[in-house]
Amino acid sequence: MRVTRYFLATLKEAPAEAELVSHRLMLRAGLIRRLGSGLYTWMPLGLRVLRKVEAVIREEMNAAGALEVFMPAVQPAELWQETGRWDVFGPLMLRMKDRHERDFCFGPTHEEVITDIARREIRSYRQLPVNFYQIQTKFRDEIRPRFGVMRAREFTMKDAYSFDAGKSGLAESYRRMYDAYARIFARLGLRFRAVAADTGAIGGSASHEFQVIADSGEDAIAFCPTSDYAANVELAEAVAPSAPRARPARTLEKVATPGKTRCEDVAALLGVALADTVKAIAVVHGDDLWLLLLRGDHTLNEVKASKLPGLDPFRFATDAEIERRLGCKPGYIGPVGIDPAIRVAADHSVAAMADFVCGANEEGFHLAGVNFGRDLPEPPIVADIRNVVAGDPSPDGKGVLEIARGIEVGHVFALGTKYSESMGARFLDEQGQPQLLEMGCYGIGVTRVVAAAIEQNNDARGIIWPAPMAPFQVALVPVGYHKSPQVRAAADELHRALEAAGVEVLLDDRDERPGVMFADMELIGLPHRVVVSERGLKEGLVEYQGRRDAAAEKVPQADAVARILERLG
Repeated sequence: MRVTRYFLATLKEAPAEAELVSHRLMLRAGLIRRLGSGLYTWMPLGLRVLRKVEAVIREEMNAAGALEVFMPAVQPAELWQETGRWDVFGPLMLRMKDRHERDFCFGPTHEEVITDIARREIRSYRQLPVNFYQIQTKFRDEIRPRFGVMRAREFTMKDAYSFDAGKSGLAESYRRMYDAYARIFARLGLRFRAVAADTGAIGGSASHEFQVIADSGEDAIAFCPTSDYAANVELAEAVAPSAPRARPARTLEKVATPGKTRCEDVAALLGVALADTVKAIAVVHGDDLWLLLLRGDHTLNEVKASKLPGLDPFRFATDAEIERRLGCKPGYIGPVGIDPAIRVAADHSVAAMADFVCGANEEGFHLAGVNFGRDLPEPPIVADIRNVVAGDPSPDGKGVLEIARGIEVGHVFALGTKYSESMGARFLDEQGQPQLLEMGCYGIGVTRVVAAAIEQNNDARGIIWPAPMAPFQVALVPVGYHKSPQVRAAADELHRALEAAGVEVLLDDRDERPGVMFADMELIGLPHRVVVSERGLKEGLVEYQGRRDAAAEKVPQADAVARILERLG
């Protein structure tokens, strides 16, 4: 392909609103163009990358036995009302009416549609197992679209749905998709981790996220470098302290802490470790006020807290509610001497503490030397309600945890009968008895994969594509193409020979300065570059340089094609 016959639309600077590296580079390299908030056109160069990602996904899905379908993007409200998600999904769903005033939505996902297909088409256990997948456009009306295609309102997704006759079959389908996803992301050249995750709004009994490791990732991942354990921080288990609680060594003391409402400030004032303080977080469920107790250096895990018996759903108490129920301003509240109607839940780490510092329920004061069983009752509920931190023991007992940032690019769910039950999707088993279909759901954010790859692979000069995703494999840069017949002839012949060998090559035949051509080829991130110049040709040489190589190497002109094919593997 020649640049003069292509559409290369690079920019020197990215728009100011582009925050992430991937967003800036995708705009500067001409991969995408913004149409509106969270809406992007994929330009020719970007679409080549997108199609390569789709091709790898399609190959692995087909190899895993999944069957491709293509479902409507616009879905009738009745299906979503059957599962109760028409109201639950909320403003993320783009709703519309047709000319007959019937309600529809632009599909944010397709569980209802595929379950409707299953209940109409699957009659017997002999038709099972079956797995349908599609690569299709989704729309979710994000309240604040940002980061380019990373969190756009319209995006391309691969979603698959398995149907099985029983739980063992679902487990096998789940494992098959898990393994297929691992192959997909490995083939795309990405550094990733599969992590245990919460099932969230999709529901189900098991869930794993596939996270591309990147400093800009929105998700925190806890993993053990000496084992296979990995989990989203939302789900990662904080192992309870193994040592028994120490005996009280201090007397209870009320201390003045004027203006000190943060545990960090109280600890500094009193000269104690932050880990020796306890913070009380006031939350509300219905008419009940709860205090959630955490160590001062820990943070609340809202997903874990929502799983406490009787606390789902909950919200944080307002300042007025705290003052009315506890008699003081936020920042000074604690569990000592409170109304017995206030429910208390303590994290495992708090339940193991002795002689700790907490709020005194009086503005400007805290209590020191507090102990359970002596100064306040033992916490009625003890549970894991905190986020893990680096250095915590790994739940599998094989080391300690580290924390990294990740970008979620894939998610697999074992849904069970959540949708088949609400929509009446049944089959007849071997005894002719109706049974609910066991269902799995498996998604890959195709457009997000492209952005995640850039977040993981870039430098000051631009994108560095993993070879399987690169829009072209080789950049051919002739210096003086329009001035030197020798350069033109050599570049044209090399271009022809590479294409004949099946290499995707982009020949920069523009009448531009060498610096402009080099900068553009580095910006768009092609893995290999060959430079043809008059000076080099006089010596019978061309220059080859890999995108990650520190320096170019001189290659005999006659060996150029073989050398490139060797590097391409």
